[in-house]
Amino acid sequence: MSQPFDASKSLTTLEQDNTVIAVIEMSQSKWLVAAVVPGVKRQPLKKLQADEEALLKLLYRWRTEASQTGREIKRVVVAYEAGRDGFWLARWLRTRGVEAYVIHPASIAVSREHRRAKTDRLDTELLMRAFLGWLRGEKRHCSMAAVPAAEEEDARRPNRERENLVTERTRIANQMKAILARFGIRSFKPTLRKAAEKLDGLRTAEGTPLLENTRAELSRHLARLRVVREQIRAIEQERLHKLAAAPADEKGPHAMVRLIARVFGVGVETADMLVNEVFARHLRDRKAVARYAGLTGSPDESGKRRRERGLARAGNARVRRGMIQLAWCFIKFQKQSALAKWFDARTADGRGSTRKTMIVALARKLLIALWRLVMTGEVPEGVILRPAA
Repeated sequence: MSQPFDASKSLTTLEQDNTVIAVIEMSQSKWLVAAVVPGVKRQPLKKLQADEEALLKLLYRWRTEASQTGREIKRVVVAYEAGRDGFWLARWLRTRGVEAYVIHPASIAVSREHRRAKTDRLDTELLMRAFLGWLRGEKRHCSMAAVPAAEEEDARRPNRERENLVTERTRIANQMKAILARFGIRSFKPTLRKAAEKLDGLRTAEGTPLLENTRAELSRHLARLRVVREQIRAIEQERLHKLAAAPADEKGPHAMVRLIARVFGVGVETADMLVNEVFARHLRDRKAVARYAGLTGSPDESGKRRRERGLARAGNARVRRGMIQLAWCFIKFQKQSALAKWFDARTADGRGSTRKTMIVALARKLLIALWRLVMTGEVPEGVILRPAA
């Protein structure tokens, strides 16, 4: 691309007579490809197997058809919605001279009819209208996702895997507690190290030992729980090893993680999540940072009606959850900071609903403050830092 990337609009002038424009409606087994080909009156629509080589061959064929009508094709641009396949296809096409973009599905306006028709063909028409508007440089047609490098996607895997494993650990523990509750046993803690040893000594409310099938099921749950805990520990140790092995003067994700982890009350896991999910991206300003995390409001205004519908929830849900949890920890460990005092002043009435609302505002302010910390080195007022290692 000859111009910098802008998610809201294309900065490259569209010469439609010299550009092959295609959109892809993707599914697990089939791809439906629609195109606008210069010099060809019909708008081609072709269904393919989910095969990138066949897609590239089809794009080249359309480019040849346009050249045969006397058009000089300078660009071939392709777009598809973000989904299960992620960004690999966009990277693959870009290495072969095709401009590829990934559209945020939620950014495309759809009909508000109660029972609107929805087929793959109609979806490609909708994608094409939105994509053409974006290429023309008009805002509000759709928004593009920044295509990350394979290394950037790989860097996010440990934190996301750990989050899934923690969820699995909680699920197994809760399932064991539910089984034991049916026998009147409420004091057993599956997460203890000696839980397996204490299992044989459990007695039901009637004073009898657990029956054979129930005890065997609980033993299998404990075995799965042990594997999950070992995997969580392996991920954490590998992360600490990489941080320790990175040079102290290195500027990059590892340096950002070390800097954020110096904030008292912020752990390495949270710091790693914030860096790889948010701060490693080239976000324009503080508004873009808050918007990416989905921590901005969603106003509803029409005539005299003015109301706030709460969080937009259009951003990264993983970041949003993590920041709200971090905000609660922050007011506990950083009581003398300006942000904690700001929160205390606005929740002086002691109402739970007020605290619930303002913790989201604090999470937004805290995210922006941490972003400024890693970008400019500006330490938030009153925040206590751990000594540099």
